[in-house]
Order: sequence, then C-alpha cells, then structure tokens
Amino acid sequence: MGQPAIALIRTFASAPIGDSVEGMLRDAFPEHALDVFDVTRLIQAHPLAAGLNLFAVARHYGPDLLRGTKRPRSAFLATPYLFRQVRGWLRARLAARDYHFTFQLQSLFDASTDRAPHFVYTDHTHLANLEYPDFDPRRLYAAAWIALERSIYQRATRVFTRSSNIARSLSEQYAIAPEKVHCVYAGSNARLPDAAPDPARYAGKRVLFVGLDWERKGGPTLLDAFRQVLAVHPDAHLTIVGAAPAVSLPNITVVGPVPVGEVHRYYESASLFCLPTTLEPFGVVFVEAMAHGLPLVATRVGAVPDFVIEGYNGALVPPGDAGGLAEALIRLLGDADRCRGYGENSRELVRERYNWSGVGRAIRSHIEAALEPGHTGHHVP
Repeated sequence: MGQPAIALIRTFASAPIGDSVEGMLRDAFPEHALDVFDVTRLIQAHPLAAGLNLFAVARHYGPDLLRGTKRPRSAFLATPYLFRQVRGWLRARLAARDYHFTFQLQSLFDASTDRAPHFVYTDHTHLANLEYPDFDPRRLYAAAWIALERSIYQRATRVFTRSSNIARSLSEQYAIAPEKVHCVYAGSNARLPDAAPDPARYAGKRVLFVGLDWERKGGPTLLDAFRQVLAVHPDAHLTIVGAAPAVSLPNITVVGPVPVGEVHRYYESASLFCLPTTLEPFGVVFVEAMAHGLPLVATRVGAVPDFVIEGYNGALVPPGDAGGLAEALIRLLGDADRCRGYGENSRELVRERYNWSGVGRAIRSHIEAALEPGHTGHHVP
C-alpha cells in the first residue's frame, strides 16, 4: 500500500482560489492522492438541516438582517448550529479513509478530526475586521460563533495565512501561539505573463482600477482624486474594470465586468495600478498588477501593506484620503522612470512571494517539520 491520501476541504466549489489551492497541493505533494470536499455541496445534500438553519439565522441575526448590518448569505453560513452540523458531516466523510493530513481552505468551519494532523490556510479572521477604520462592530457575528471560530485555530496543527496582518490577528486577537502561525502568502488565480512589459507604457499616464465592489474598493475616493489629477495631468486616463459606476469626468473608460481571462489586456496597457480599497482580506488583483510590472498606489489597510512597499514598488495613503491619493498619482504619473523601477520591483516581489510554486514549497516545508516524529503539538482533538 502507498502512503495515505491528503484531504482538501474548501467552502465554495466554484471559487477560483479553491482550484488554485488544489493545484498547489497536487504539485507540492505529488506522492499523495488528493480528495476534495466542498462544504457548500455538503450543505446542499442536507436540505432539512439547511432549513433548520434558517431558525438559527433568525435567532442570532434577525434584527441585524432587518437593519441591514448583516447579509443573508454570510449570516446563513455563520450560525453555531450550521458550524456543528458541518463539522459532524465532515468527520463522517473523512472517517472513510486514512489521511496523511487534512488541509482546510478558509476558516468558516472546522474540518479537523482526531484521526490526522490538520492544517488551515486562510486570508481572514473575523476579528481582523475590527482593524478597519470604517468597520461597524454591529456587523460582527454572534459571540458563540466567534468562540467556535477560535476553536478552528486551536485545533489546527498549524495555521497558514496569506498576509502578515492575519498572522498578527491570530496571535493578538485569538491568542494562538505565534510559532503555530506561518504567513506563506498566495499566488494568482489567473495566468501571469512571462515577458517583461514594454517600457514605453510607463509614459502613457494610464491609471487602472480593477474591482467589482465599487464602494468597498474605494472607487468614489479615486474619482475625487482623479479630478485633482486632471488639473495637473490633463492627458491622464483612468480605466475602470469590473465595476460599472456612472461617471461624469473626462478621460475615463468604464469597461465593467469582463471574463477573468481577458483582464490581462488592461494590465498590459496600463502605466500604474490604483485600488484605494477600504477593506481587503487579500486582494489577488494586486498580485496580477505586480506580475504585469505595474507600480501600485493603494491604501494602508488589511493585507495591502504586504503588496505595496512604500518607496520600493508604490505608495500608500490612508483610506478615504482623496488628496493624498491625488498627490501620489500626480507624482508617479509625472515620473515614468520611477514607474518603470517600481514596476520592476513589483515583478520581483511576485517572483519572491506571490506564486503558487513558492507557496507550495513553504507549506510543504512547514508541514513536514510539524509531522516529524517526536514533534510536539501536532494536533488538538
């Protein structure tokens, strides 16, 4: 008999990150078979429990839903009742085979068992939301659910994060031992370019925004800033991909939603990338922009300072600061050489940190160390 398989447990079957992590694990552990379990499909397979969960939603979040401080989908997935149901279903499924270890993507549910070491890979913690200046504490999930979330990290053998702010959150807000937490970053879910960008593009003064959630991604702040940019650089141009806001300023192209496979065309023609987001668990568009050799202008929130190193590959401003954003854009749009240098440094960061092969090597190294014979603290059942 060969070595046992690996189990990957992911929440959403259709999320691109799930496919990326599946591919990463297959490449990093080629000697193991990989079984994949999707939590949303498990829930769909238990319609009675899903129906009963609506009572739990009403109990914990009914007033919040009426006030608009909770969204129905997120409230449905964040009840203690559903958490415990999913854990039971997963344990039953995972008991059918011996696994070398189990690997959970995201931290909405607990996929640990008492049969195998368990690892978690996440881009968020719920309490990390409190670090965002505009976050309304009324949007927090029920205290009973947050206690269960903490148990996910406590039960895990190791917790891997995609950004340093989430690693800090685990230590500071959930009291998880720092040596149990490893920031390994993440790669892109889209194909990235191999060739270096055309240096001439940096003189084009073309700003690119990529994001679906116009308000949360800071779109209104960008429009205020771009109005100021045009007073200094009347030949500047802004392209908006993903969102489709109504705009009245000149020199703006609103593209709206495009297939993932076509976004690269807009990165390739841009001079710099700007996303003044107000809340960002990870932000894979930053990885894509860096891979295309773009300098970055963004906000000092969430995972963004991992992507944007001030004076190295871009500039950071406080969220909602249209004046500071305009100053950063004006400075870079007037300095093509600096844009080119920042763009080269962005590509270097992708080579060093933000690629799935590197993430896989880091994860394998930490898992092998944790599974060494005699190593303590493997698993908390």
